[in-house]
Amino acid sequence: MRTAPIRPAEVAFTAEGTPYSPQFGDVYHSQAGAWDQARHVFLARNGLPQRWAGRERFVILETGFGLGNNFLATWQAWRGAPSHARCDRLVFVSIEKHPPEREDLARALAGSPQPALAEALVQAWPLLTPDLHRLEFDAGRVQLLLAFGDIAGWLPELVLEADAFFLDGFSPARNPDMWQPHELQRLGRLAAPGATAATWSVARGVRDALSGAGFEVSKAPGFAGKRDMTVARFAPRFTPQRAPAALRTPKGPREALVVGAGLAGCAAAWALARQGWSCRVFDREPAPAMATSGNEGGLFHGTFQGDDGLHARWHRAAALRTEALVRPWIAEGRVAGSIDGFIRLEGRLADTEALEQLAASGLPAGYLQWLDAAAAREASGLALPHGGWFYPGGGWLAPRTLAATWLAQAGASFDGGRDVSAVLRQGRLWQLLDAAGSVLAEAPVVVLANALNAADLALGAQAGEPAAPVWPVSAVRGQTTLLPEHAPGLRSARLPVSGAGYVLPPRDGWVLCGATSQHHDPDAHLRESDHSHNLQRLAALCGSAPEVDATSLRGRVGWRMVAPDRLPLVGAVPDLAAAASMSRLDQPRFVPRLADEHGGLFVLAALGSRGITTAALAAEVLASWVTGAPCPVGADLRDALDAARFVVRERRRGARPGGQADD
Repeated sequence: MRTAPIRPAEVAFTAEGTPYSPQFGDVYHSQAGAWDQARHVFLARNGLPQRWAGRERFVILETGFGLGNNFLATWQAWRGAPSHARCDRLVFVSIEKHPPEREDLARALAGSPQPALAEALVQAWPLLTPDLHRLEFDAGRVQLLLAFGDIAGWLPELVLEADAFFLDGFSPARNPDMWQPHELQRLGRLAAPGATAATWSVARGVRDALSGAGFEVSKAPGFAGKRDMTVARFAPRFTPQRAPAALRTPKGPREALVVGAGLAGCAAAWALARQGWSCRVFDREPAPAMATSGNEGGLFHGTFQGDDGLHARWHRAAALRTEALVRPWIAEGRVAGSIDGFIRLEGRLADTEALEQLAASGLPAGYLQWLDAAAAREASGLALPHGGWFYPGGGWLAPRTLAATWLAQAGASFDGGRDVSAVLRQGRLWQLLDAAGSVLAEAPVVVLANALNAADLALGAQAGEPAAPVWPVSAVRGQTTLLPEHAPGLRSARLPVSGAGYVLPPRDGWVLCGATSQHHDPDAHLRESDHSHNLQRLAALCGSAPEVDATSLRGRVGWRMVAPDRLPLVGAVPDLAAAASMSRLDQPRFVPRLADEHGGLFVLAALGSRGITTAALAAEVLASWVTGAPCPVGADLRDALDAARFVVRERRRGARPGGQADD
């Protein structure tokens, strides 16, 4: 997906006080009232709130968020219904090319009939970056997914099944790009069986496009003096073919077993619990987060690339999600850390070149800024050698406290001291086996989140004896160093800084720096040489070397699981035998899986050195896959994370997955 800078909406007001867009020369809603219009056109004509009664999940896709009145009216209708007359979870997905700035949104919603809901939306309003932003209300039971960008770019990227469509936006005459027939015809791919659609427009092109997408189209009485409006119901002559990895709600009990209690496993349990699933978490250690996730602290932040490629978009989306989650947890004392910003030194760029790149990116200052050497020194309190990128929403966290918070919020049971040696499918259930072959537990879904051991368990679950691993991964050894805060010559950082190495602000009298990076190194002992290496890097950051004896320093050794492309492994485990029998595999989403309508085997691993940043969003991608909920990232990002991507790459190189190379 190609992204473009977000141009915020221009919000003005007519003499009557109706919000107006100078960009499009049109009002945001009828003078008769935004909420009355929302109730008449979009709620009532989609059969709401009656249609969502008793549903586990109800998904609405809107094609123009505007100022959010349709969402607010829908949220209020959900809130106002008795518990038996509403869905357990309401998911409202909306596309907006020109979202308002927070201040303009607050001004436009100042007279809302539901001021508390409007204020909650304003407070949760995200930065205007070209991403899919997830906002949660009412303890996560109401979710708003905001896709900022052009509809032509987002409709092919959404991974969901919508039960209702709100076709809104400025009129086709004022904003023709949004109402293009080939765009509206994409709605059929996103429609759940029996989905409905409604719009105030009765333009012939709109009606014909809906018919072409498989909808039965008719007219209904319009709103506020408008004679007619359009309503539609999805009734295609044939069922659209979906990829095997398409979202589907599994049948049977909503129970999962998670193997591994580090950041990945605890995040997986938390994300599944947010979708109404119960989890048991297993780990060979007696307590959670005792391996690499037990480090004293670690960085979290986004990244930046001039072309805004997959890695930049993934880490930006993940960092924004993590920031939104952990801010209140830090304030409540649940998670140790701070979000005071983060500096990534960049010695290759001159100030003018960096500022030109930043201006071209269009990224808001709330996400990314350039600090010259003087400004970077002032912000960090260190004698930094040059300037760098400043991420205001970045910071550091203690991963053990984050994992504990996720596990507690999930309400998951923890089974420590349990070494899972094999995973076996028996009928509709997956079993965890110990070294003696005894069954530890069974459930419809198993999530492998135990780093390198996940690859062995996934391979053992395959039919036959595959000749190749399910995915290529490696272990990277890292050693961190802890220094006394008041060690002679040590300067304390005001915020985390990274360059060749990194340093965190003091915590409990200690300063953490690091870390080494060594492939194929199984040594679990602290090494003086690695402490010396970390101290040399620290001296380059701080401008002076601390006067300490490297032989007496504390630290920690851990191993990070890394995939060749430095992206996580997320999703259903591929079925190597079934993939080998297929003559053509072009995309990961078409690779057969060890999963069906009753459940399956999944993986969340290879978070590498970015686990704190990416675990939450990666877990939510996994949970959407397991449960059938809308995916919180676009299809290209989901494909990039897909655990089956290496099966496709091997095929492209002429090797059949799990077998020998083709002639």
